[in-house]
Amino acid sequence: MVKKQAGAVVNIKGDHGSLELLFVNPTMHSHGIGKAAWRAIEQMYPKVKVWETITPYFETRNIHFYVNKCGFKIVEFYNPRHPDPSWSAADDQVGWLDFRFEKRME
Repeated sequence: MVKKQAGAVVNIKGDHGSLELLFVNPTMHSHGIGKAAWRAIEQMYPKVKVWETITPYFETRNIHFYVNKCGFKIVEFYNPRHPDPSWSAADDQVGWLDFRFEKRME
């Protein structure tokens, strides 16, 4: 039986990429797999000039990974006074606190 060690879901629109999901098998955390997966994604989509992703404020491991390992910058903080504009009025955002990250490719 072969277990997946990592995976990702990306959405590409022209020169803009959105990292929707990046996961690493928890037994493989801190082995460089996430960083290697992210680098492979960047190489697969060299025309992307701006990447973005979102993670909840309490996911400190994710925040550390995106900022310190992958080179993203925190550009926005969604909260009840500043909701995510991509959510519709029917979506319940009460209590949601998320950081939005961007990485501009050179």
